[in-house]
Amino acid sequence: MGLLGKAVMLLSFDVAPEAIVEHDDWHTHEHIPERLTIPGFMRGSRWIAEQGQPRYVVIYEVEGLDILASAAYLERLNNPTAWTTKMMVHYRGMTRGFCTVTDSFGLGLGQTALLIHFKPEPGKEKVVLKWLREEALPMLPSKAGLASVYLFEAALTPQITNEQRIRGKDAAVDCALLVTGYGGESVTKLMQTELHKNQFESRGAVGVSSGVYRMAYSLAEGELPALNSSLKRSAAGLPPSPA
Repeated sequence: MGLLGKAVMLLSFDVAPEAIVEHDDWHTHEHIPERLTIPGFMRGSRWIAEQGQPRYVVIYEVEGLDILASAAYLERLNNPTAWTTKMMVHYRGMTRGFCTVTDSFGLGLGQTALLIHFKPEPGKEKVVLKWLREEALPMLPSKAGLASVYLFEAALTPQITNEQRIRGKDAAVDCALLVTGYGGESVTKLMQTELHKNQFESRGAVGVSSGVYRMAYSLAEGELPALNSSLKRSAAGLPPSPA
């Protein structure tokens, strides 16, 4: 399986144009590493739009949904760093979902991804999800240019925290589909063919939006073992490891 863990936090947002350069610096050198010191956070990745909006998609892969309601995670959200506090005011149109990874097909993560948000109409959930699981998705990873497919379903309502109070109210996620590949044209073509908006709407989905993204940065928990060990012990109230 390409994604680590059984759940994800899925974020999509814009940043004020004048803050983009500093945002990417902060997000790379402080924010993602900080999040990965929280027990249960396994990998974070930032993606940039090549087609569609908003500009950014961020995916945090976690061991399970309970990690996103843990005391350690909430403590970070309610006590943002000075740099985080500065950057939060530049966020625009944040959509934030705590989702289980309910289906996956293929292996690995391609550097180009198609992200589709959608919401089944009441009573149509089984129709659209069955179509995806049994017809539309299983064969996609075997096609040239494609690698993997992941279906996300929201399963937990995020709590209001100090970070959200700074940036403003977040919109919710209902369902989302992530298709990754190594061929940009193959990934993009899906929006006009197998995963066209009309395919979702004809089966009872509403609020369908899509965009193509390229991976800009990715960091896994195990890539910062010394830093993670030190900060995790501190967060747990333990003394530093002996030198």
